Parts: sequence; C-alpha cells; structure tokens
Amino acid sequence: MSAPSIFPGGSSAGHGNRKGNNAGRRPALQARSNLDMKERGGIFFRLIFLLFLACFVFAIYLVRHPLMRVAGNFWVVDDGPAASDAIVILGDDNYEGDRANRAADVLREGWAPRIIASGRYLRPYASIAQLEQQDLEQRGVPASAIVLLQHRATNTREEAEAIGQFISSHGWKRVLVVTSNYHTRRARYILSRVLPAGTELRMLSARDVNYDPDSWWQTRRGTKIFFHESVGMIVAMWELRHQDPRTVTPRSGIRGWLGIGELYPFGTSPG
Repeated sequence: MSAPSIFPGGSSAGHGNRKGNNAGRRPALQARSNLDMKERGGIFFRLIFLLFLACFVFAIYLVRHPLMRVAGNFWVVDDGPAASDAIVILGDDNYEGDRANRAADVLREGWAPRIIASGRYLRPYASIAQLEQQDLEQRGVPASAIVLLQHRATNTREEAEAIGQFISSHGWKRVLVVTSNYHTRRARYILSRVLPAGTELRMLSARDVNYDPDSWWQTRRGTKIFFHESVGMIVAMWELRHQDPRTVTPRSGIRGWLGIGELYPFGTSPG
C-alpha cells in the first residue's frame, strides 16, 4: 500500500495545478496563433502590393516615350494668328533666330502691320531688341514695320509689364505674341495676368532647334529646358496667385475659329 499523502488532497491538488497551468496557457497559445496568422496575412498583402507596384513600374516603362511626348507637348501653345494691331517677339531669341522667323512669316501673311521687337539691354548702347531688328530685316521685313522696345527686364514677368505699358501707350488692343515653343504656356499664363485688361492675346509658337517636344529627353539641352519651364511655371503661379486673367483670346463663331479677320498688306499700316 502506498503511503498516504501528508498533504490534504495532495494528488488532487497537483492535478488541479496542472489543469490550471494548461488552462492559463491556452489563451497565450491562441493569441500567438492569431498573431502568426496576422503576420502571414501581412506578408501576403505586402507581396501582392510589391507585385502590383512592379507591374505598374514595368507598364510605365513600356509607355515612357508616349508619356514624355505628352509632357513635352504640354508646354507648347499655339492659338493661331488673327488680325491684330501688332506682333510681339519676346526677348532672348535663340542663335538661329527662330522667333524672328515665325514673326516675319506672320507679318508676311498680313495678320498685323508691325512687329514689336522686345529685348533687354545688353550694354547701354546695345540690346537684344536691336539684334531682333537685324534678324527681321535679314528676313525681308521693312524697317518701317519694326518697332523697338528696349527695356531692362530680367524675366518674363518684367518683360510682360514693359510690353503692357508700351501697347497701352499706343492704344493697341490686339497682339500676337511669338516666343519659343517650350515657353508659350508659361508666357501666356504671365501675359494674361499682366497685360492691360481686355487685351486680345494670341500666342504663336516658334520652333526651337534646342527643344523638340517629341524627343526632349534625348538631349541635355532639351532636358534642361523642360525642367527649367517646369520650375518656372511653379514660380509664376506662386507670384501671380492673387491675379486673375485679364486678357481675352477670341474664338467665337466660325470666323474666330478659322482666324478670319481684316488682313493688312505686307509692310503696311491700317488706315
């Protein structure tokens, strides 16, 4: 016979302790199991997200060229010519004189009687406006059709202010503004908020040998121009955030859509 336990209910108490310990471990095991399931679920969803992200990046890579062409052409605006009081060339034309080329063509087509050559002073005795004048004359524009606007503007906004004062002093209300293709959208944003209220503004895009909107990323110069315009547009939007557009771009009716209006013979002024 086994000796009786000296502890009252000894064997029963030990068995009860084991049952209590097992019962206490069950919630901990269950919690650990739930945690493991959550971790497995989190890893699964992370893998799904990474897979989706990789597919998205690959898709962007496949269509990168069309997207970059869209981005490059975003900066280009051309409203088309219409009968106007003056054609304005914005300063700092490129070495090839592409802006002067476009302005001369528009004048030759008879859309305006004069060209305003706008440009900053390079020296007290020389300005970009004078260089533009020479470019225009070499392209067959008579000197009588060229109006010099020399100023000390250091950016597009200051130049727009100088142009606004100049055309206002002459009573000109309809202008065709010629600038490089990449510069047209930012220039229109600024001019529309700076020129005198009611001015009819049309932007004309001049091709630029340094910027092809369909392949700008393939050259160092094209890439610099693209990002320069991106930053410049942000700056312009911030500086003019409190100013609403004041100019108009008439497009009403079939005549406005076709750009039909009174034309001026090449090199002549309205009566």
